[in-house]
Parts: sequence; structure tokens; C-alpha cells
Amino acid sequence: MGAWAKALFQEATSRISEDFLGTLLAHYPRRDFQVRFPDGSVWGAKDQPRFTLVLKHPAALRALFPSPSELTLGEAYIYDDFDIEGDIEAAFDLADYLVGEERSPAESFDLNERLQKLPKSERARGGQLLIEFSGKLHTKDRDRQAVSYHYDLPSEFYALWLDQHMVYSCAYFTTPEDDLDAAQERKLDYICRKLRLRPGERLLDIGCGWGGLVMHAAAHYGVEATGITLSVTQAELARQRVRNAGLTDRCRIEVSDYRDIDHDPLYDKIVSVGMFEHVGEALLPEYFHQAWNLLRPGGVFLNHGISYSATYRRKGPSFVDRYVFPDGDLVPISTSLQAAEASGLELRDIESLREHYALTLHYWVQRLEAHREEARRITSETTYRIWRLYMAGAAHAFRRGRLNIYQALFARPLYGHSGLPLTRADWYHP
Repeated sequence: MGAWAKALFQEATSRISEDFLGTLLAHYPRRDFQVRFPDGSVWGAKDQPRFTLVLKHPAALRALFPSPSELTLGEAYIYDDFDIEGDIEAAFDLADYLVGEERSPAESFDLNERLQKLPKSERARGGQLLIEFSGKLHTKDRDRQAVSYHYDLPSEFYALWLDQHMVYSCAYFTTPEDDLDAAQERKLDYICRKLRLRPGERLLDIGCGWGGLVMHAAAHYGVEATGITLSVTQAELARQRVRNAGLTDRCRIEVSDYRDIDHDPLYDKIVSVGMFEHVGEALLPEYFHQAWNLLRPGGVFLNHGISYSATYRRKGPSFVDRYVFPDGDLVPISTSLQAAEASGLELRDIESLREHYALTLHYWVQRLEAHREEARRITSETTYRIWRLYMAGAAHAFRRGRLNIYQALFARPLYGHSGLPLTRADWYHP
């Protein structure tokens, strides 16, 4: 096709696309974004759009429609049918509308007729090799495969956007303007105060990541800390960081499943931050019972994990389940609390940090975007897009209340005595 004919073709395609978008979004209340077509023309907001959808080829709209879901929209983005310039988190309001809008059969037929006027895509998908896991769901071997899929990316990739302690979980802010490094250190210390750690106590961290919490607890509270992870890559870096900090006499990092931890001797305190989401609803009774078995009478267990809102119902398949956290399983907080109490643990405190996680994810997205070229070099273009989309979408879900993050503190009472103070004053005024 010659340059003149190609220009005419793109111009005609843009007109059809504008007509389709005008019909599709006729009832969408927000027009603070724009769409840019392959020929450079734009539809929507002309001045200072919050974000711009950049259609990368004439058939891009047919990759998004006529049946948009979280998965199809996500795949169209990660495989470069379209890009998002500007505030990617703001684009999720539009995505909610596209996925959730109910249309009559006549409206759906009309939209489909308009869509058929656009060219079909002949682009091949590629870039991300999806692993087919073997074995039954949430067996030890399969859990190890799922954890490796997510956490065994190069540590340099995570270091681009995490804080200096390499903490891959919700930070704790006093104001939205707080520095991420300070907010993550504040979170580590807040957990240690909630656990009321004392010198010489034995602490177990289930899902220790790159060792940030066990190192903080050993260095500042004098405990003997053991961290476990299923990721060999994480464990190697965590051990190196422990050595560099001179904490090998008080910190130990092991590659182990929580189900394989020996009950003798018992631990004074147990913590789990951001691992609980991988357990699976069917195994929650076993998870909490194992914590009860590992904890000395009078000890406490802090479980920090993400929950779905009990009222939220997702429409269509999940992008995150397929590309980010395979075999992950989020449940309402009521489900996990019931399993914990059935194991013999007593709930002593529960705190939602939902707004804190929205802020944390916002920081992570900004830092990842600021290092986009390095991220692409270390991993791939598709991996960068997966993580940018996943974290922006998670920030949106926390802001909207679909997701929540809870710190639940449990005790293993001794003859009914928890051994805990009557107030929480020491948490806030150490």
C-alpha cells in the first residue's frame, strides 16, 4: 500500500473508530482522557488529559472489544495493542465502566456492527511465556512453582522500585507525602511493636521475602529471627544482606514451606506479611493450625494479608490470576478470621491499612515508570507492562474498597491468660 493510500486508509479507520467510541461511551460521565489514533488524530479531551489511550494499529479497538473483561483488556495492553500515557491509575475508572456496563441486545448488536467495520488484527501475541504448573492445587511442589513464577525475577528488577529495605508489602504512612523509605521502615517498626518483641525471643517470619523484617527485628529488638521463603532467589539475596549487616548470629534465612517447620522448640512470636494470599482458602485451617502449633502458649502471631471485599463480584476472568499471582486466593476477612479462631488462636486486634496500600502501590508505579528503560532491559517489555498494569490496577482496587489489607494480631492464651497489656498505648508511644 502506497503512502497516499495508507494515509486515506488510516483517516477512514480513525473516523470509524471515533464513531464507535462516541456510541460506546455515550453514557460515560468522565471525559478527562483522550484516545490517539495511529494517524495522530485524537478523540476526547483536548487540553491536559489525565491519560491518553494510544492505539498502536488500526485494528486495536477490535483487540479490546466487543466483550471486554479484566483479562482481555490487560492482554491488549501487555501485548502492545495500545499504550497508556499519563496517569495509568486514572485509566481504571474507564476500565471499570467498560467491563461493568450492562447493554441491551440491540445496543450490543449496534456496537458490534460498528466494530466489524474496523480491520482485523493480524498481529501475533508474544513476549510472555506462561508456565503450566504441574500437580494438585496448593500442594507443596505446586506452591513452590507458583511462588517461583512471581518472585524469581531478577532482584535488580525489584530494587528499581522498592525501598532501600526491599520490602514488598504495604508501607505505613503518617501523611501522603511521606517518603517511601521512611514509611516502610515505620511499618517494620510498627509490626515489631505490635508483636512486643523482647531481646532473646525467638521470632519466625513466614514468607520473609528479602529479609527486611527479620533484619530490623534482630538489629533493633535483639531477637533471634528465622525467616522462611519458597523462593531460592529471594533467600540468596536475603542471606547476603544479613551477612552485609553483620547479623548472621541473630538472623537465619531458610528455603522452606510453612508446613515443614519443626515444632520444637516453639517460637515466642510469629509474623507473616504478604504470604497469606498464597495459602488458598481450603488450606487456611491448616495454615492457622500450624501457626498455633509453632507458637508457645502466651505468644502472639501477627498475620498481615490482603482480603477481598465480601460484597465485590468480579466479572470475567482475572488478569492477575493468569499473569501475576497464579494460584493466589483472596478471601473476605471474615473467612480467614473464622479459620484462625477455629484453630485455637484468639483475635486480639485487627487493623485495616487499605489507604496505606493504595499509597504504597502509587509510589511503586511511579518508581517503576521512572526506571522503565532499566526494567525493560533487566526483564522484557512485556514484563514491564504486566507489572505496571498490575500495580496500578491494585492501587485502584484498594482506593475503591474492593481490596483491603488487614493486620490481625492473634494470641495463644495460656489457661485463658493472653499475657497482653490492657491497652495498645505502647504501640503508639514506645
